[in-house]
Amino acid sequence: MIDDSLFTVRDSVVIVAGAGGGLGSEISRALHARKSRLVLFDVDDARLQTIADDCPGAKILNADIRDENALRSVISQAQQKFGRIDGVINAAGLLPIAAALNLEKLIFRECMEVNVTGAFLLSRVAAEAMAETGGRIIHLASVSSKVANANYAAYASSKAALSQLVRVLAREWASLNITVNAIGPAMTATPLTDDYLANPRFRDNAVAVIPMGRLGKPEDLLGAVVLLLATGGAFITGQTIYVDGGRTLV
Repeated sequence: MIDDSLFTVRDSVVIVAGAGGGLGSEISRALHARKSRLVLFDVDDARLQTIADDCPGAKILNADIRDENALRSVISQAQQKFGRIDGVINAAGLLPIAAALNLEKLIFRECMEVNVTGAFLLSRVAAEAMAETGGRIIHLASVSSKVANANYAAYASSKAALSQLVRVLAREWASLNITVNAIGPAMTATPLTDDYLANPRFRDNAVAVIPMGRLGKPEDLLGAVVLLLATGGAFITGQTIYVDGGRTLV
């Protein structure tokens, strides 16, 4: 009989940032279904209520990934409720798409603040909490960590920075048995991308550069998430794993 304990996340205590978003909510529901113990946070109360209804028993918090004090409070409340933290998943992010000549400085700055600075702050407070026990940190990066698309100056810069941040933090914290990785999806249909994908030309172009001939789906990421949280992923660190239908091969 095959032992599937390599890929179980049952009873793992996992914090999900951006838990109310299209990717974060799918990940949260999947972990809840697999009996993980969850602390879910977002900045949107309406989205939090929806995910709370879907994940009974989870600790639900309103917090901004850019606010280090708020993040420390999330960590503290997770420890108080569950006694430890096994994993942190960062699914918070912004996706501004605009020609560089028209891109407002404040939008560029906000994108970097959420997608990079927020990722750094969350990683650091998580690592402090995991320093004695080890743990797993997972960020959602993007194919834009690697490929260059026109009109993605802010987003691609932030995701490329995020993938390099993952590499550096993985080096620093490996001796603490803390793994740090990222998952890089291709263009995926979520509320974050719906307005862009409503444009037929944008959608057709997005599909055309994916060799498998379709957009990503949130559930495509679940295998990588479970692997990186579970025992089977214990020796994987510093990686951006592309779940992209071959997009980064083009």
